[in-house]
Amino acid sequence: MDIHRSTEDYLEAMLMLREEHGYIRSIDVAKQLGVTKPSVSYSTKRLREAGYITMDDDSYITLTDAGMAIASRILERHKLLTAFFIHLGVDPAVAREDACKVEHDISEETFDALCRHAKAAREKS
Repeated sequence: MDIHRSTEDYLEAMLMLREEHGYIRSIDVAKQLGVTKPSVSYSTKRLREAGYITMDDDSYITLTDAGMAIASRILERHKLLTAFFIHLGVDPAVAREDACKVEHDISEETFDALCRHAKAAREKS
């Protein structure tokens, strides 16, 4: 299934918020992504319809198993790419920004190779 970049961004942001605060609210998603609350309302509706999130009566968001799988994959890519770029000497702020761009487009083959490289480098140190 082809997942849109915006879907990945929303799910990743939601997972990051859950890890940071223990809960996910639409207003926090808007702040995290720098978008308007109406944009988040539209996107959360689409994410609910796709089965990636649920919302309770108090409007707290929960990632479903399908949503968590996507969010975890993207967040893992983001963290590894950020660390890799920083290790190469890239400024941390630039590394995070570039990781956001690359995490969506990098192939599984290339990402797996980076993971193997990072693991081998850790084992050598």
